[in-house]
Amino acid sequence: MNPRIHAAAAAAPLLQADMDPSAESIAGVDEVGRGCWFGPVFAGAVVLTEVAAVELLAEGLTDSKALTVRRRARLVPLIEDAATAWALGQASAREIDALGIRSATELSMLRALQRLPTPLELVLVDGVLPLRLWMGPQRTVVRGDSQCAAIAAASVLAKQARDGLIKRLASRFYGYGLERHVGYGTAIHRRALLDLGPTALHRRSFLTKLFAVNGSLT
Repeated sequence: MNPRIHAAAAAAPLLQADMDPSAESIAGVDEVGRGCWFGPVFAGAVVLTEVAAVELLAEGLTDSKALTVRRRARLVPLIEDAATAWALGQASAREIDALGIRSATELSMLRALQRLPTPLELVLVDGVLPLRLWMGPQRTVVRGDSQCAAIAAASVLAKQARDGLIKRLASRFYGYGLERHVGYGTAIHRRALLDLGPTALHRRSFLTKLFAVNGSLT
């Protein structure tokens, strides 16, 4: 058997959630950066044909968290070329603080979906919570980024885009270690916040407990 076809067959469970005989245009949507202390939350939305999904699985598509930086970077142009449509959305740290993380995450997903040029018959949402802002048909998929090729592709695009943005911002916000942790709550990040204070792009609603113990949030 062709090794690429064998690889796709081995990953066949990823395709099962993508299949719906009642819908032809199905988008997978996923978020990245929900738990970060710094920067926006990103979402990706991807529409794949079954053929494109099989091809991408053969190239190693899976949950973005299971991919190395190099493998994820290699997959991005393959996804962009193979997808029927793809788009990104984001919600800022200010919107996260104003709306709360769930609502802001949903806003980033909605923005990604609204940027797709393809009319959608079904949206597959990663996780257990429905996308409250989406008025069309949708289905939640638990562990969707490991169960659904379109969601996995969306997570890869969103992860690569968000990480790239945060690493570019690292030179502007020097001293926080953003190039290493891309905004997540590591010990290095915590120490930098206590020493330097939060920037304009930190999610202050996420830092309340940290500064309640260690000093004022300014």
